[in-house]
Amino acid sequence: MNIAGILGGMGPLATMDLSNKIIKYTDAEKDSDHVHILIDNNTEIPDRTAYILGKGENPEKYLIDSALRLEAMGADFIVMSCNTAHYFYEHIKKSVKIPFINMIEEIAKELKGIKKVGLLATKGTYYSNIYENIFKKYGIEVAVPPMHLQETVMELIYRVKDGNSDINEVPINSVVEYFSKLGIDNIILGCTELPVAFEKMAIKGNFLDPTKILAISTIKLVGKKVARI
Repeated sequence: MNIAGILGGMGPLATMDLSNKIIKYTDAEKDSDHVHILIDNNTEIPDRTAYILGKGENPEKYLIDSALRLEAMGADFIVMSCNTAHYFYEHIKKSVKIPFINMIEEIAKELKGIKKVGLLATKGTYYSNIYENIFKKYGIEVAVPPMHLQETVMELIYRVKDGNSDINEVPINSVVEYFSKLGIDNIILGCTELPVAFEKMAIKGNFLDPTKILAISTIKLVGKKVARI
Protein backbone atom coordinates (compact mmCIF):
# COMPACT_ATOMS: atom_id res chain seq x y z
CA MET A 1 0.00 0.00 0.00
CA ASN A 2 1.68 3.16 -1.23
CA ILE A 3 -0.94 5.93 -1.22
CA ALA A 4 -2.89 7.04 1.84
CA GLY A 5 -6.27 8.73 1.51
CA ILE A 6 -7.46 11.08 4.26
CA LEU A 7 -11.22 11.41 4.64
CA GLY A 8 -11.24 14.91 6.08
CA GLY A 9 -13.08 18.17 6.49
CA MET A 10 -14.16 17.39 10.07
CA GLY A 11 -12.87 20.00 10.65
CA PRO A 12 -10.38 21.46 8.18
CA LEU A 13 -7.83 22.40 10.85
CA ALA A 14 -7.96 18.89 12.31
CA THR A 15 -7.52 17.41 8.84
CA MET A 16 -4.37 19.46 8.31
CA ASP A 17 -3.20 18.44 11.79
CA LEU A 18 -3.26 14.78 10.69
CA SER A 19 -1.45 15.59 7.44
CA ASN A 20 1.16 17.64 9.28
CA LYS A 21 1.74 14.86 11.82
CA ILE A 22 2.23 12.30 9.05
CA ILE A 23 4.94 14.60 7.70
CA LYS A 24 6.38 15.35 11.14
CA TYR A 25 6.67 11.72 12.23
CA THR A 26 8.10 10.41 8.95
CA ASP A 27 11.84 9.85 8.97
CA ALA A 28 12.67 11.61 5.71
CA GLU A 29 15.72 13.19 4.13
CA LYS A 30 14.10 13.99 0.78
CA ASP A 31 10.63 14.41 -0.74
CA SER A 32 10.38 10.80 -1.88
CA ASP A 33 10.88 9.55 1.69
CA HIS A 34 7.51 11.06 2.65
CA VAL A 35 4.06 9.51 2.42
CA HIS A 36 2.00 10.02 -0.74
CA ILE A 37 -1.26 11.48 0.61
CA LEU A 38 -4.58 12.22 -1.05
CA ILE A 39 -6.95 14.44 0.95
CA ASP A 40 -10.67 14.97 0.50
CA ASN A 41 -11.22 17.96 2.78
CA ASN A 42 -15.01 17.79 2.51
CA THR A 43 -16.30 20.64 4.64
CA GLU A 44 -19.91 19.97 3.58
CA ILE A 45 -20.23 16.86 5.78
CA PRO A 46 -23.07 17.53 8.27
CA ASP A 47 -22.31 17.65 12.00
CA ARG A 48 -21.86 14.09 13.27
CA THR A 49 -22.78 14.81 16.88
CA ALA A 50 -25.96 16.65 15.90
CA TYR A 51 -27.15 13.63 13.92
CA ILE A 52 -26.28 11.08 16.61
CA LEU A 53 -28.20 13.17 19.14
CA GLY A 54 -31.21 13.30 16.79
CA LYS A 55 -30.85 16.97 15.88
CA GLY A 56 -29.31 17.07 12.42
CA GLU A 57 -28.89 15.64 8.93
CA ASN A 58 -27.42 12.17 8.46
CA PRO A 59 -23.79 12.60 7.30
CA GLU A 60 -23.39 8.98 6.17
CA LYS A 61 -23.94 9.64 2.44
CA TYR A 62 -21.38 12.45 2.48
CA LEU A 63 -18.83 10.25 4.26
CA ILE A 64 -19.35 7.41 1.78
CA ASP A 65 -19.06 9.83 -1.16
CA SER A 66 -15.73 11.06 0.21
CA ALA A 67 -14.47 7.50 0.65
CA LEU A 68 -15.47 6.64 -2.92
CA ARG A 69 -13.73 9.77 -4.23
CA LEU A 70 -10.51 8.80 -2.47
CA GLU A 71 -10.74 5.29 -3.87
CA ALA A 72 -11.33 6.64 -7.39
CA MET A 73 -8.37 9.01 -7.01
CA GLY A 74 -6.08 6.05 -6.39
CA ALA A 75 -5.82 5.75 -2.60
CA ASP A 76 -4.67 2.30 -1.46
CA PHE A 77 -6.31 2.73 1.94
CA ILE A 78 -8.31 5.31 3.86
CA VAL A 79 -7.80 6.92 7.26
CA MET A 80 -10.16 9.31 9.06
CA SER A 81 -9.16 11.40 12.05
CA CYS A 82 -12.68 12.43 13.14
CA ASN A 83 -13.46 10.36 16.22
CA THR A 84 -17.24 10.85 16.16
CA ALA A 85 -17.46 9.91 12.47
CA HIS A 86 -16.29 6.40 13.41
CA TYR A 87 -19.91 5.84 14.43
CA PHE A 88 -20.43 5.32 10.67
CA TYR A 89 -17.27 3.25 10.22
CA GLU A 90 -18.83 -0.08 9.20
CA HIS A 91 -21.08 1.46 6.52
CA ILE A 92 -18.20 3.46 5.05
CA LYS A 93 -15.94 0.40 5.09
CA LYS A 94 -18.52 -1.65 3.18
CA SER A 95 -18.84 1.05 0.50
CA VAL A 96 -15.24 0.76 -0.74
CA LYS A 97 -12.98 -2.05 -1.93
CA ILE A 98 -9.84 -0.67 -0.30
CA PRO A 99 -8.98 -1.01 3.42
CA PHE A 100 -10.38 1.58 5.81
CA ILE A 101 -8.26 1.82 8.96
CA ASN A 102 -10.19 2.11 12.23
CA MET A 103 -8.44 4.80 14.28
CA ILE A 104 -10.06 3.73 17.55
CA GLU A 105 -8.79 0.19 17.04
CA GLU A 106 -5.31 1.62 16.45
CA ILE A 107 -5.55 3.49 19.75
CA ALA A 108 -6.62 0.36 21.63
CA LYS A 109 -3.59 -1.51 20.26
CA GLU A 110 -1.38 1.28 21.57
CA LEU A 111 -2.70 0.97 25.14
CA LYS A 112 -0.83 -2.18 26.10
CA GLY A 113 -1.06 -2.88 29.83
CA ILE A 114 -3.41 0.03 30.53
CA LYS A 115 -6.71 -1.08 32.03
CA LYS A 116 -8.57 2.22 32.42
CA VAL A 117 -8.53 5.51 30.52
CA GLY A 118 -10.38 8.81 30.66
CA LEU A 119 -12.03 10.07 27.48
CA LEU A 120 -12.46 13.66 26.38
CA ALA A 121 -14.77 13.73 23.37
CA THR A 122 -17.92 15.10 21.76
CA LYS A 123 -21.34 14.18 23.12
CA GLY A 124 -21.83 12.18 19.94
CA THR A 125 -18.80 10.05 20.75
CA TYR A 126 -19.95 9.60 24.36
CA TYR A 127 -23.52 8.78 23.37
CA SER A 128 -22.60 6.26 20.66
CA ASN A 129 -20.11 4.31 22.84
CA ILE A 130 -17.76 3.89 19.89
CA TYR A 131 -14.72 3.78 22.19
CA GLU A 132 -16.33 1.45 24.72
CA ASN A 133 -17.46 -1.00 22.02
CA ILE A 134 -13.90 -1.48 20.74
CA PHE A 135 -11.94 -1.05 23.96
CA LYS A 136 -13.89 -3.77 25.78
CA LYS A 137 -12.38 -6.29 23.33
CA TYR A 138 -8.98 -5.25 24.68
CA GLY A 139 -10.03 -5.29 28.35
CA ILE A 140 -9.82 -1.51 28.68
CA GLU A 141 -12.39 0.42 30.72
CA VAL A 142 -13.41 3.88 29.50
CA ALA A 143 -14.34 6.59 32.03
CA VAL A 144 -16.29 9.64 30.88
CA PRO A 145 -16.93 12.94 32.69
CA PRO A 146 -20.37 13.90 34.05
CA MET A 147 -22.74 15.90 31.87
CA HIS A 148 -21.76 19.38 33.08
CA LEU A 149 -18.10 18.66 32.31
CA GLN A 150 -19.05 17.22 28.92
CA GLU A 151 -20.47 20.66 28.19
CA THR A 152 -17.07 22.17 28.97
CA VAL A 153 -15.36 19.78 26.55
CA MET A 154 -17.93 20.58 23.85
CA GLU A 155 -17.41 24.31 24.32
CA LEU A 156 -13.67 23.94 23.77
CA ILE A 157 -14.16 21.76 20.69
CA TYR A 158 -16.56 24.16 19.00
CA ARG A 159 -14.44 27.20 19.84
CA VAL A 160 -11.57 25.57 17.95
CA LYS A 161 -13.90 24.71 15.05
CA ASP A 162 -15.14 28.30 14.97
CA GLY A 163 -11.60 29.68 14.97
CA ASN A 164 -12.32 31.36 18.31
CA SER A 165 -9.13 32.75 19.80
CA ASP A 166 -10.59 32.81 23.33
CA ILE A 167 -10.08 29.09 24.00
CA ASN A 168 -8.08 29.87 27.14
CA GLU A 169 -11.32 31.02 28.75
CA VAL A 170 -12.68 27.46 28.70
CA PRO A 171 -12.02 25.77 32.10
CA ILE A 172 -10.88 22.49 30.57
CA ASN A 173 -8.51 21.87 33.48
CA SER A 174 -11.58 21.11 35.59
CA VAL A 175 -12.22 18.04 33.42
CA VAL A 176 -8.59 16.92 33.68
CA GLU A 177 -8.76 17.35 37.46
CA TYR A 178 -11.94 15.24 37.57
CA PHE A 179 -10.07 12.27 36.10
CA SER A 180 -7.07 12.92 38.34
CA LYS A 181 -9.29 12.64 41.42
CA LEU A 182 -10.45 9.25 40.13
CA GLY A 183 -6.82 8.15 39.86
CA ILE A 184 -6.94 8.10 36.06
CA ASP A 185 -3.72 9.40 34.55
CA ASN A 186 -4.16 8.31 30.93
CA ILE A 187 -6.59 10.57 29.08
CA ILE A 188 -7.55 10.22 25.42
CA LEU A 189 -8.04 13.49 23.53
CA GLY A 190 -10.88 11.87 21.60
CA CYS A 191 -11.80 14.68 19.25
CA THR A 192 -9.53 15.99 16.52
CA GLU A 193 -9.82 19.57 17.79
CA LEU A 194 -8.59 18.66 21.29
CA PRO A 195 -4.91 17.94 20.50
CA VAL A 196 -4.86 21.26 18.63
CA ALA A 197 -6.41 23.07 21.60
CA PHE A 198 -4.22 21.41 24.25
CA GLU A 199 -1.08 22.34 22.32
CA LYS A 200 -2.20 25.95 21.98
CA MET A 201 -3.14 26.10 25.67
CA ALA A 202 0.13 24.40 26.72
CA ILE A 203 -1.72 21.90 28.91
CA LYS A 204 0.64 19.21 30.17
CA GLY A 205 -0.24 15.67 31.18
CA ASN A 206 -0.31 12.05 30.09
CA PHE A 207 -2.60 12.63 27.11
CA LEU A 208 -3.04 10.21 24.24
CA ASP A 209 -3.36 11.94 20.87
CA PRO A 210 -5.41 9.78 18.46
CA THR A 211 -4.27 11.93 15.53
CA LYS A 212 -0.61 11.17 16.30
CA ILE A 213 -1.34 7.46 16.70
CA LEU A 214 -3.19 7.39 13.37
CA ALA A 215 -0.40 9.33 11.66
CA ILE A 216 2.21 6.80 12.81
CA SER A 217 -0.01 3.89 11.74
CA THR A 218 -0.34 5.51 8.31
CA ILE A 219 3.43 5.87 7.96
CA LYS A 220 3.94 2.22 8.84
CA LEU A 221 1.22 1.05 6.46
CA VAL A 222 2.93 2.62 3.45
CA GLY A 223 6.25 1.13 4.52
CA LYS A 224 7.97 4.38 5.44
CA LYS A 225 10.20 4.91 8.47
CA VAL A 226 8.89 6.54 11.64
CA ALA A 227 11.06 9.36 12.97
CA ARG A 228 12.38 9.28 16.51
CA ILE A 229 11.06 12.45 18.13
